[in-house]
Amino acid sequence: MESRKSEASSLDLSPSLNSRWLERIFKLRLHGTTVKTELIAGLTTFITMAYIIFVNPNIMADAGIDHGAAFVATCIAAALGCLLMGLYANWPVGLAPGMGLNAFFTYTVVGTMGYNWETALGAVFISGVLFMILTLSRIREWLLNSIPVSLRFAMGAGVGLFLGLIGLKTAGIIVDSPATLIKLGSLREPGPLLAAICFLMIAVLSYHRVFGAILISIIAVTLAGWGLGLVHYNGIMSTPPSLAPTWMAMDIAGVFNVSMISVVLAFLFVHMFDTAGTLMGVAQRAGLVNADGKIENLSRALKADSASSVFGAVVGVPPVTSYVESAAGVAAGGRTGLTAVTVGVLFIAAMFFAPLAGMIPAYATAGALIYVAMLMMGGMAHINWDEATDSIPAIVTAIMMPLTFSVADGIALGFITYVVLKAGTGKHKEISISLYVLCAIFIAKFIFL
Repeated sequence: MESRKSEASSLDLSPSLNSRWLERIFKLRLHGTTVKTELIAGLTTFITMAYIIFVNPNIMADAGIDHGAAFVATCIAAALGCLLMGLYANWPVGLAPGMGLNAFFTYTVVGTMGYNWETALGAVFISGVLFMILTLSRIREWLLNSIPVSLRFAMGAGVGLFLGLIGLKTAGIIVDSPATLIKLGSLREPGPLLAAICFLMIAVLSYHRVFGAILISIIAVTLAGWGLGLVHYNGIMSTPPSLAPTWMAMDIAGVFNVSMISVVLAFLFVHMFDTAGTLMGVAQRAGLVNADGKIENLSRALKADSASSVFGAVVGVPPVTSYVESAAGVAAGGRTGLTAVTVGVLFIAAMFFAPLAGMIPAYATAGALIYVAMLMMGGMAHINWDEATDSIPAIVTAIMMPLTFSVADGIALGFITYVVLKAGTGKHKEISISLYVLCAIFIAKFIFL
């Protein structure tokens, strides 16, 4: 016993920090880690996902939300999500407003459908509450298992395509055309050119596994814009802006409209499948899978994620979700919730850098959007391309999201196509009851709305 104790204590490189209460909360020795390792892993995760601090407020501002309030809301929602994940689930996973979901919020629900951002926040709140209810019941497993695998991957890829189109449009790389609908913009203009450079820089640095590739590229392009006189220096640190414009601003009553059903379902489905995929992937890398194949504290992690989304709507951001960038912190040795808590504390500290966030131009964040979009499209590789009744609905789902400029419409058309093809080819057994119900709801939406 004595030798085991000495081995465990020898793992602790920061005995002054690793007090008994940290050991009791996070079970560091059980997971073979130390306070120093967890802090480094938390810093690693934060740097890889810190781009959301700059990207999300810019997207939210396009919906009419005050930029300063959106910045603070992003930091607070991310911080609370990380703290909840770390302290309740003891998982090394960082959370923040979801990429793709924020674009759907602004450019579809507010921009295309014409709802105000308060109603859109109400839809986020309701979808978060539904996610919590599903997580607390067995309905979640039934729903997850009833949705075809091909459509799950297609939804993620479609959101990626939609996000990529947003990035290209924001940067001015793609512009509207009366003759051809869209066309290539002028790469002689500084905005589109710098956005393209940002995207390529992120891709090259990421290939070489450079620490914080996205953040480095965003800052580098911003500095280039400053040198060209396109960016004006506003300072680095200040007192955080007021959260008042977005605090408790969601309009829940406005969500109880038939046309909002598809919006709530889109938020729910994309969030649920994205979260499940991210958590299961990180769990494998973090060694959280038991010998019998069960994932340690998965239910708690899902509850923490869904609860974070509900609170995110309260402070004024789109659904808060687990970030796949957490894998970077796991690779750095993160194994417990102390990693997530570290990320949360860093998000709180980031609130004091509002002037810096306000200086980041749209073309810099557009480059990051395009790169993240490319990563999200990787799910299409897991679709069974040899089975047309699987691949065609998947293609419809993914392609129609950017072409209709709506995640909700893309999901609806994909589900309808799946049910019709399976039923029309005699493969009724592959259609679940929930799919029939959803298909009927979506058809009614297109007919009556």
